[in-house]
This record gives sequence, C-alpha cells and structure tokens, in this order.
Amino acid sequence: MEIRNLERSDLQSIWEINEEGLPGTGKVSQEEIKSLLDYSSLAVGVYSHDQLLGFVICLPPRTDYGSLNYAWFNQRYEKFLYVDRIAVKSDYQNQNIGSNLYDYVKKWSKGIGVPVTAEVNIHPPNPGSMRFHIRHGFEQVGVLQHGEKSVALFVFQH
Repeated sequence: MEIRNLERSDLQSIWEINEEGLPGTGKVSQEEIKSLLDYSSLAVGVYSHDQLLGFVICLPPRTDYGSLNYAWFNQRYEKFLYVDRIAVKSDYQNQNIGSNLYDYVKKWSKGIGVPVTAEVNIHPPNPGSMRFHIRHGFEQVGVLQHGEKSVALFVFQH
C-alpha cells in the first residue's frame, strides 16, 4: 500500500467511498468533490495496486468553501489544516488505513506549522469517529448546532 496525491481520475472512487461512509462523511456530489479537490491544500489516498482504499481531503483557511463547520474554524483560527473528509472503503476498514492517513496529515501539518482541525457528528451520533479522533490526540474545542445536526469541533496541536 502507498499514500499518494489524489487525482481527478479518482473522482468516481472518492465519491463511492464517501457514499459508503454516510451519514458520517456527509453527502456530496461528484462535482462537489471536484471543488473540494480544487480548494484542498492536501488531498491524498491510500492505494493498493492502483485501487483507492481510502482518502483524506484537507483545506487551508479562507477558501470559498461554504461549510458552516469550516466557517467556525475560519472565525477562530488564523492558520489551520481543515480535514473536510476522511473515509475508508468499507471492505478495508479496521486495517489502520484511516490511522495511516491521519499520521500523514499530522506530519504534513507539523511541517508547515499549523494545527489540524476536524469535526465529528454528535447528532446523528458517530461514536467510531469520536473514538478515532480522541485516539489520534484531537481535543474538542466546541460544539456547533445547525438544524437537526450537531457536531463536535476538534483541534490537534503539535
């Protein structure tokens, strides 16, 4: 397995993996994934024999991305690397692929001297993601409610 940059040719696979992770990953169209890749400062995947097994897409501050969660971090932090989504193909979960991706993100963010930010659904609950982020050293710094949904907001400081 290798970690490398996501390519436009991966859009279909990214979308399919994202769909498998609903509701935790958040519903997006293929066009929205293309936009996320355009906004991203870090977008990598774990591949085995050219098959995408999992991915992470991270954004720098102050893009035109319209997410309320992302806006929350923009209002409070000057510099950060925002994990918009991380997902692993269902057949490959619990094989450290997500952990390898987060280790890559944390190392990359340390190299540019910024914290990593993310959110996890509280409602609907996503206890697996909550455990995952806490295990990776993230600390909860807030809660954001929007409509029927609420999220815990997390930061990883080096």
